[in-house]
Amino acid sequence: MTIVITGASRGIGAALARQYEDAGEEVIGTARGAGAQAVLDVTDPASHASFAASLQDRPLDLLICNAGVYLDKGDDLDTGFGPDLWAQSFATNVTGVFLTVQSLLPNLRAAQGAKIAIIASQMGSQTRAPGGSYIYRASKAAAINLGRNLAVDLKPEGIAVGMYHPGWVRTDMGGDQGEISVEDSAQGLAGRIAALDIAQTGCFETWDGRAHPF
Repeated sequence: MTIVITGASRGIGAALARQYEDAGEEVIGTARGAGAQAVLDVTDPASHASFAASLQDRPLDLLICNAGVYLDKGDDLDTGFGPDLWAQSFATNVTGVFLTVQSLLPNLRAAQGAKIAIIASQMGSQTRAPGGSYIYRASKAAAINLGRNLAVDLKPEGIAVGMYHPGWVRTDMGGDQGEISVEDSAQGLAGRIAALDIAQTGCFETWDGRAHPF
């Protein structure tokens, strides 16, 4: 199985890469930095074109859209949430997901029963809305909506799409108070992705297998 994971240089992405590599899968991990296995800036169309060209016609069994940013953590309603943060967050968390899927569609179509996993967040849930973090919540809600609509359009082609809440994970983004380790999150996510099929396409689930309200 050939797998592409965006944002794979650290955190959940790196843990997912290790999880699949340990299982003997071929993993292509991308990140923006020059030291990455494969360089991909998900906000840059030219970077997408270059990365897609490097894959040539190789079938892609699984695409995990993990790259994301949380730039408005702790911002104050009266003075924070500047327009630059909105633009940067949506460029990565929403447009970046779409551009990644779009650029790799030929590779996904070349595989049998390909899957797309979008690492979302419970903070994007319309049902669970406790306030604050407006930019991150809105961007993850948009990513979930994007995934739901991609699932509809790609279902006739046999490509399944799932959205997943990775848990509150101890990472640079999640902080030291996170409830689970990156290893536990990655193991759970891998299990949920393995179970994804066309019958479940469009699902929003937690890392430990529970259906999450949209």
